Amino acid sequence: MKLLLLNGPNLNLTGMRQPDIYGYKTLPEVVSELREFCDAYGCELIDIQSNHEGVLIDAIQDAMGKFDGIILNAGALAHYSYALRDAVACCGIPVVSVHISDVYSRESFRAVDVLADVCISSVVGQGTDGYRIAAERLIGS
Repeated sequence: MKLLLLNGPNLNLTGMRQPDIYGYKTLPEVVSELREFCDAYGCELIDIQSNHEGVLIDAIQDAMGKFDGIILNAGALAHYSYALRDAVACCGIPVVSVHISDVYSRESFRAVDVLADVCISSVVGQGTDGYRIAAERLIGS
């Protein structure tokens, strides 16, 4: 099994940006822990982080026929990017979205998730453990 991990805008600042909301683990630490988890299941993990919407869309399109699942933390793009939504909808790959914080208990604009209905599942408000939960859902599917 091969999984693609995509992290969107500002997630490169995880561990530094609002740690009271997003936690103190850095993105490299999160990815390393997730890679170890996936390795234990014989699952390869490739990760990409970008602050640019087009890079994430290109990665989803390039993943077609190459990956068995995608873990996607789109960051703020989850709230308004119909282009990213369309890429997820047409890629033919199971996608689990991750929100580190509980977006439904924060500002009202965060409660809008344009990706939710094109993903097979969403993990919300579980901190960085949400990535492992997403991987479990994909490995188990």
